[in-house]
Amino acid sequence: MIASADRLRAQALHDRFLTMLPQIRAQARVAFGGKSPERREELIAEVFANCWVAFVRLMERGLGDVVYPTPLAQYAIRQVRSGRKVGGSLNVNDVSSGYAQKSKGFSMESLDQYSQRKKQWKEILVEDRRTGPAETAASRIDVGEWLRSLPKRSRVIAETLALGETTKKAARKHGVSAGRISQLRRELKGNWEAFQGELVTA
Repeated sequence: MIASADRLRAQALHDRFLTMLPQIRAQARVAFGGKSPERREELIAEVFANCWVAFVRLMERGLGDVVYPTPLAQYAIRQVRSGRKVGGSLNVNDVSSGYAQKSKGFSMESLDQYSQRKKQWKEILVEDRRTGPAETAASRIDVGEWLRSLPKRSRVIAETLALGETTKKAARKHGVSAGRISQLRRELKGNWEAFQGELVTA
């Protein structure tokens, strides 16, 4: 009997929160309108999570009469913008933490982003402790030269695969079978290794 009463209470909370979601979503979409579609959806999901936690906390404190979607959404949007994630810590020393990035004034970007217009996927080659700037620059030149040495169809597929596309997606994009993409992947690998060998012997 007690368990079913708790379930009913939980369901009532859930139902009330669901009625607020369209307004919360609208506020979050406006707040994060300048972001890419994928990033915007991530931020909206984080706003939802933040709203739910605040909503439950207010309801537990008996403040259900003062819970409205707009102030709840605005509060959550401020929390998300400041890097405060639900279930995450506020570690200022963790470079992947949005809070650290906001506090220290830096941003972290994915290395696999590609600009079709600028053709800049080669920027994913970065310096590390073992490779200096000269070797990184040489690698970028080598990759470009190798791509230019390929037939156009192979070059386009190589660029697709370099972006991290799955075999299935690459096959669909280029109108070939997944098996053919796997073969091409092996051929491209062998071709790259041969190209690198030619550079070493030259």
